[in-house]
Amino acid sequence: MNVHVLGVGQVEPTFQSGLRLEEMAYRACSAALKDACVSRGELDHVTLAACDELDGRPISSMLMTAPSGGYLTDEIKVTDNSAMGLVLGHARIASGDFDIGLVVSWCKSSKTDIDAVMRMRADPFYVRPMGMDGRVADALFAQSVAKRHGIDDEGLARRVGVAYRRASTNPRGMRHAVPTAAQVTSSGFEATPLRGSHLAPATDGAVAMVLASDRYLRTRPEIRPLCRVAGVGWNSDSYRLDSERLGAMRSARRAWDQALAAAGVASARDLDLVELDTPTIFHEVAYQEALGIADSQVSPSGGSFAQNPVFCTGIVNAMEAVLQVSGRAGPNQRVGARRAAAHGCHGYAQQGNVFVVFEGASK
Repeated sequence: MNVHVLGVGQVEPTFQSGLRLEEMAYRACSAALKDACVSRGELDHVTLAACDELDGRPISSMLMTAPSGGYLTDEIKVTDNSAMGLVLGHARIASGDFDIGLVVSWCKSSKTDIDAVMRMRADPFYVRPMGMDGRVADALFAQSVAKRHGIDDEGLARRVGVAYRRASTNPRGMRHAVPTAAQVTSSGFEATPLRGSHLAPATDGAVAMVLASDRYLRTRPEIRPLCRVAGVGWNSDSYRLDSERLGAMRSARRAWDQALAAAGVASARDLDLVELDTPTIFHEVAYQEALGIADSQVSPSGGSFAQNPVFCTGIVNAMEAVLQVSGRAGPNQRVGARRAAAHGCHGYAQQGNVFVVFEGASK
């Protein structure tokens, strides 16, 4: 059973949205349904991807299901990251039990102390008292990456500048100012060797995507899908942050290999681009080196440096990949883009990884 993307929609990213979570989800879903030329009443399921801790609400889906299109409709929720929600939405249609649904994710990074949330996920007896949180874990990962690949402040500053320059022309991003190399290298340390300028700025945002089966499309021959979900892959590694775990990139490699095999793709060379989830610039270095991704293929949108609504950055990347292979990416469009991968990561120092490969619809 093929799974197709019919439409995408997002809420304009901001540093601090004045919208309620319900309004963000509703607007993103409405935009996706309009883009797909599908009515809410046609949906047979909705997949939510969100985190109660980051939402600041227990059982957030009780309030979020209806504005996400799930009123009187089958609904399920995943809490790892938004890209995992896309995998679950794909699996539901691929099972043959469903035909058309929404996948939606949101995050108001401005609303929540993300470091405190990540700190509470640490082992309470040994690790939490040491002050472990997501930033410290990323710094340990950054130390491993810097040592393994021999990168220095100047090399990192160049990469940060390139990422922001790609992001600066993306009309769907924040269009941050492009920092100079001096600004990057002089910014303060968050946790050695991770400087503040090495972090992708957190934003608020929401994205939705309409997925459909071949069977549904046969009932609506006037609808032309944007692309096909060619392959998905996901994997989680050990929680323990020892040197092997930090340096081996096992879960990323396994998820990548699984997604490429499902899509019938041999290697990164067979892709036009890869939209990477890079909460820090060290992540970009690590993923490129581990997966064989060329500089020219990395995140034409600017990736996390364009917008970074933390939990739902993975589905933002998926939206950007879909727009690329459907020829709708605007100023960031790669000419002739036919096949693209999108990525999401989660947990301490990219413990979990998800990759989704999209293939443009036949002409």
